[in-house]
Amino acid sequence: MSELESVESICERHGFHQHQLISVLQEVQRTRNWLPPEDLNKVIDLLGVPPSRVYAIATFYKAFSLKPRGKHVVKVCLGTACHVRGGVRVKESLEKALGVPAGETTTDKLFTLEAVNCLGACALGPVVVVDAKYHGQMNPRKATATLNTYAGAEVEK
Repeated sequence: MSELESVESICERHGFHQHQLISVLQEVQRTRNWLPPEDLNKVIDLLGVPPSRVYAIATFYKAFSLKPRGKHVVKVCLGTACHVRGGVRVKESLEKALGVPAGETTTDKLFTLEAVNCLGACALGPVVVVDAKYHGQMNPRKATATLNTYAGAEVEK
């Protein structure tokens, strides 16, 4: 099944209704790990939604990405509680370990590193979330070790 056929089946499951746009985009994002332009164009055509509306939604919500993302999305909290407990040092150690700054994806497309303002787990700070799994009380060494467990799981497959 081609990617465009898959987008068509996603739209079909949602009844080709314009009011299902966010749900359709969420499913495309979950399937591809980002929103490729060709998929967005197919959604525009199939749902009959103006491109401006689709792109307004895709750029407004942080859950959506218009750039390719890695297989594993790593989020580092830099909110107040995490910041005062060393969140910036954790971010810097992850940037060094991955070889990319926050907001970018590794060349092997295995990891995307994101710095976020709050993950809602202040008591666990500093917090790193990898693929929706929370890792609390991080320090630079623990953060790098956590990354290695995800990278190691890929090597073992």
